[in-house]
Amino acid sequence: MKINTAEFIISNSEVDKCPKEPIPEYAFIGRSNVGKSSLINMLTNHKNLAKTSGRPGKTQLINHFKINNNWFLVDLPGYGYAKVSKKTKSVFQQFITDYFETRQQLICAFVLIDIRHEAQNIDIEFMSYMGESEIPFCIIFTKADKISKTKIDSHIAAYTKQMYANNWEEMPQYFVTSATDGLGKEAVLDYIEAINEDLFKNNSL
Repeated sequence: MKINTAEFIISNSEVDKCPKEPIPEYAFIGRSNVGKSSLINMLTNHKNLAKTSGRPGKTQLINHFKINNNWFLVDLPGYGYAKVSKKTKSVFQQFITDYFETRQQLICAFVLIDIRHEAQNIDIEFMSYMGESEIPFCIIFTKADKISKTKIDSHIAAYTKQMYANNWEEMPQYFVTSATDGLGKEAVLDYIEAINEDLFKNNSL
């Protein structure tokens, strides 16, 4: 897929205020400081579409970006940032949950995981929630340029083992990416394009 246009549409904390257009949505979410904004900018060929920051937890709203005028990329707040107050965390959690469980236009979520680290319980728990709630998702491993291919393979194997231990029948679809060198860009965009083509062909939305 070639991205020709990427336009910011709206930020809000209420699912009811999200765009009403019946076009596919793909949500991006992960622990704070996972490199989500950088990945979104890399995928969309925009340096500043999603705001990057040295301060984790910067994204605190549901952000909709219209891509090629026919699908939405949704940038969601990170989870697991310790310096956000408990009250703020509970609000984040509620509207994130509302989004995932009520947003009919959502086709697939991409759960971002920093490949530099071994399997983290918070990521496993979040993916377990997604599975139990029957929300389609894929994994995007980020920052692959920071470690060796051997460590990448080792960490993915560790995640696979832990997910099997948590009663997963198979490892979800996953992509290995780097916002720095563009690794994985075509694979992620081609995946979205294939789903969109099928949806539009079958008038599924």
